Amino acid sequence: MNRAQVLSRRKAVINTIVTVVLGIISVFYIYPIFMILMNSLKQESAISTNTAFELPSAATFAGLSNYVYGVTQMDFLSSFLYSLLITISSVVLIILCCSMAAWYISRVNSPLSKGMYYLCVFSMVVPFQMVMFTLAKTADTLKLNNPFNICIIYLGFGAGLAVFMFTGFMKSMPIEIEEAAMIDGCSPLKMFFSVVMPITKPTTISTAILETMWVWNDYLLPTLVLDIKKYRTIPMDIQYFRGSYGSVQMAPMMACIMITIVPVIIMYLTCQKYIIEGVVAGAVKG
Repeated sequence: MNRAQVLSRRKAVINTIVTVVLGIISVFYIYPIFMILMNSLKQESAISTNTAFELPSAATFAGLSNYVYGVTQMDFLSSFLYSLLITISSVVLIILCCSMAAWYISRVNSPLSKGMYYLCVFSMVVPFQMVMFTLAKTADTLKLNNPFNICIIYLGFGAGLAVFMFTGFMKSMPIEIEEAAMIDGCSPLKMFFSVVMPITKPTTISTAILETMWVWNDYLLPTLVLDIKKYRTIPMDIQYFRGSYGSVQMAPMMACIMITIVPVIIMYLTCQKYIIEGVVAGAVKG
């Protein structure tokens, strides 16, 4: 056996070991989701006993009754629609405004553009707890405390990551494409939507997924800003499964959690091929 064959065989063994190790780690990550699904199909009494980690049996199986209870009795559909509205409006606003800002930053070499970029990057390291009380007061004053206007607040908090990723990608784009479009008579607005945005598709999709997972699962910001008597997002509504004296309706809560994570999982699996490509492209240091 020559040296090349030895190296090839050693590489194959290493790849097999890495695959097995990563497979085991993946099982640990998937197991909590499996536990939630399994307990969402059980009766409440089966979750509060030692059978919480066992598969549903004929005596403990509850079918879809927990899902029906969670959706009908806890007004979960209304919370789902509010979360959907907030997520879609926030992500669309973040993608649109931050991509335009990143295009300006990457193409205009001035102290203003550099200052805008560093401010956006700095915003990623500022803890939310430093500004949450001032934010709540400002949101009340500017009438941003409803599901239709809270997207403006999410734009401010989500701009840092989005501008960072879009700027890194756009700095690697050849400027000759834009110059050719300009010679053909494209206006800046038409050039952005017809030339720049199609090229940034991987970064746009990866940024949209990251922002969607953040906004969809966010609990603290809506709780601080929204009127909880009128508007509840899904994370807020799930908290209302807690009763008096610390009691928790675990089975309906598990059912609602499953309903919550399914849309994000579907979106992630559908667009996962763009995530790594977009994150790597957005991390290019220009």
